[in-house]
Amino acid sequence: MEIDQESDYRSGFVALIGKPNVGKSTLINRLLGQPIAGISAKPQTTRRRQLGILTAEKYQIVFVDTPGLTDAKDKLARSINSEVQFALNDSDILLLLVDASNPMDPMDEKLLDAIQALKTQPPVLVVFNKSDRLNKSSFSQLSALYREKLPNAHTLQISASDGSGVKKMLEEIVAMLPLGPQYFPDEQITEDYERDIAAEMIRAVCMDMLTEEMPYSIATQVQSYKERENGVLYIDATIFVERDSQKAIVIGRKGQMIREIGTKAREELEKATGQKVFLELVVKVQKDWKNDQAFLKQIGLAGG
Repeated sequence: MEIDQESDYRSGFVALIGKPNVGKSTLINRLLGQPIAGISAKPQTTRRRQLGILTAEKYQIVFVDTPGLTDAKDKLARSINSEVQFALNDSDILLLLVDASNPMDPMDEKLLDAIQALKTQPPVLVVFNKSDRLNKSSFSQLSALYREKLPNAHTLQISASDGSGVKKMLEEIVAMLPLGPQYFPDEQITEDYERDIAAEMIRAVCMDMLTEEMPYSIATQVQSYKERENGVLYIDATIFVERDSQKAIVIGRKGQMIREIGTKAREELEKATGQKVFLELVVKVQKDWKNDQAFLKQIGLAGG
């Protein structure tokens, strides 16, 4: 529900786009001052759009944290790409986050092509992240390429991990916002339910702790998320894998791996919620779940 504001109030939807592992979730968590997105060192931690709502006296920015564009090899990948395309077509501002420490690659070019192909192109802000790691000579070439491809875009440098440049970026976004109403109440920071955020945080821990291709075969779902009278948050969650052999890896020898995942995930959830958490994890096999459209819908993805 829209909230009446003075005539000079600014608001809008800002699509946060970029390839996997460029730092989108790190940036959204920093902007909001608390974690709502799971973060892993491995790419493709985010699989669906997630709103991050930042409200101030004179503006409200609704950041749309999108998954990284990926090769569409299965229904999961096509679903991920459709989330990105939806955000591109339905935002007031596009914030293209780029890894300033690496050269442009085919996936970067694919994102640029998608932006250029838009019938109506909103204002674009190209934000070069990981500025603390960049090589000045190679960065000069990289920024020139983006200016050539998107000549009307604004550009700046930040480090989402240490916060440098983020305040300036925010000022730039506010200046680009259209006049508009406040869409969400002051205290609301996301549209997601707590259980969805918890599921994503558990999956991010799995991605960090499991090796090779295993993390990409994992899905998570929270079955129960309840605060009891003692103030403890009780969470029951399921980790889904595609094969019996993967289940054995996630559980580990004598249950060692699943205990370590549970401990780390509980610590992350306690930091995010500010509450003591009791976390119960089970592992189940859901064969070929990446191509199971009904299952993808069950865990919050549209399928494709």
